[in-house]
Amino acid sequence: MKRAQQSTALLLALSLGLGSTLPFQGSLLQPAAVVAQTSQFPDVPSNYWATGFINELVNRGIIAGFPDGSFRPDAPVTRAQFAAMVQKALPKSQDRNAIAFVDVPSSYWAFNAINNAYEMGFLSGYPGQVFRPEQNIPREQVLVALANGLNYSARNNINTTLGYYQDAANIADFARSPIAAATEQKMVVNYANLQQLNPKRNATRAEVAAFIYQALFSQGQVQAMNSPYIVTQDVVSVDYRITAGTIIPISYTADKILLTQDEILPVTLTVDANIVNTQGLVLIPQGSEIQGEFQPSGNGTRFVAQQLVLPNGQMYNINATSQVITDTESVRRGTDVGNLLRNAALGTGAAAAIAAITGDRAIATEELLIGAGAGILATLIPQFLGLDRVDLLVVETNTDLDLTLNNDLILQVNP
Repeated sequence: MKRAQQSTALLLALSLGLGSTLPFQGSLLQPAAVVAQTSQFPDVPSNYWATGFINELVNRGIIAGFPDGSFRPDAPVTRAQFAAMVQKALPKSQDRNAIAFVDVPSSYWAFNAINNAYEMGFLSGYPGQVFRPEQNIPREQVLVALANGLNYSARNNINTTLGYYQDAANIADFARSPIAAATEQKMVVNYANLQQLNPKRNATRAEVAAFIYQALFSQGQVQAMNSPYIVTQDVVSVDYRITAGTIIPISYTADKILLTQDEILPVTLTVDANIVNTQGLVLIPQGSEIQGEFQPSGNGTRFVAQQLVLPNGQMYNINATSQVITDTESVRRGTDVGNLLRNAALGTGAAAAIAAITGDRAIATEELLIGAGAGILATLIPQFLGLDRVDLLVVETNTDLDLTLNNDLILQVNP
């Protein structure tokens, strides 16, 4: 791998002319699409998904093959190699002054390219003026670099735009807005599944070629590429209805929840399985959160859902409830508190009752409280003092918390 990187470095240093710029004569009007062409490399056949992108950039001197005649389309790209490519492909005026990266000496083959890419605003370093030139660059960093360097901003709702990607939850926070902008500019190319962004995976040489080509297209520098893997869909949400009566399976981090009969207890639950429509489209992904509270109901309690939060950040009001839970567990003097609290979560009222009846005031320091929390625990304990016993409601989270929709739920989903 080290030898391959050194070969690539040498080839880039020789063929890209690190300090030079490349003029383009592209029309600002959108011309006819470029179609796939015969490959120049034995390892990039004519039917390879990225052949058109690769050949166009090779012809423009932006990227090159290896001395053995190969291209190695699936090889990773280092940050230094990407700097050499991007500053060659998209020359622009200086946005900021260069800094002296401690790990990029002046004798380093990509010293000028890295400085150029930094000055143009495409790439930044890490804390301590570190650049990490030999580190492979992930796909999300490539897209962030291109969007930021070209000063693209997201025009539409970021969560809605990114909701097109099935793995949107894996996008780093710093990358969400730039990748949404890159999506709007049709700079994202996903092979072989358009809806799989794979943001954390290291970008390959073929993928970087595709991203850079699409960045050039967004600037009117090249013709449109005829590829089925360019994310060109306008992000249009479609309303889908989940009918009343649908059961939503639920999980919770603790095995049981203890609370008093009159306690109102805010809790966030987790959807335990995908909710899909008859066509198999996932409407509520597993791992979505449902915020709500336990409320007294007759002689028991029930969970009342209030808000659904999808992994992509979309939020919906939801009207759903659990069954009424009436099972109880008695707490007396001498109760084994350790056994009682094993894998349990406590409402503040229940914690106060246990502390008062058993005399175990250390319960206030345990990380078991949900709801109002330990801050008001001391004010609740006196109401239970003098009692020999208290009956607490017990919610078995594995069996008691599945929710039933009381009204139809309308969701906006990107099909």
